[in-house]
Amino acid sequence: MKEIAVNELQAWRNGEREHQLIDIREEYEFAAGNLGGTHIPMGDIIARHSELRRDIPVVLQCRSGGRSAAVLVALEEQFGMDNLYNLKGGATAWAAEVDPSMEVA
Repeated sequence: MKEIAVNELQAWRNGEREHQLIDIREEYEFAAGNLGGTHIPMGDIIARHSELRRDIPVVLQCRSGGRSAAVLVALEEQFGMDNLYNLKGGATAWAAEVDPSMEVA
């Protein structure tokens, strides 16, 4: 499983690499604070897998990295996707290391 650290994701977001960010948390978590990615809840991600791009890296993100890691493995196994990255530490790491003003539910 490929992972990306929050500081590397921040560099990508600043224009170093085109990517798609998918937040798989629940609605209340996303509403409390988010990184501006596309919101596709974990329970919907398999049915909505066609919304994930295959031509650029796709970063999956949850609160701490556990749920997004499980989703990443499922997407790789079921659909053969090889462009997926798990955000190491998730929203919690982003709030701690990049944006302390972001609220994490």
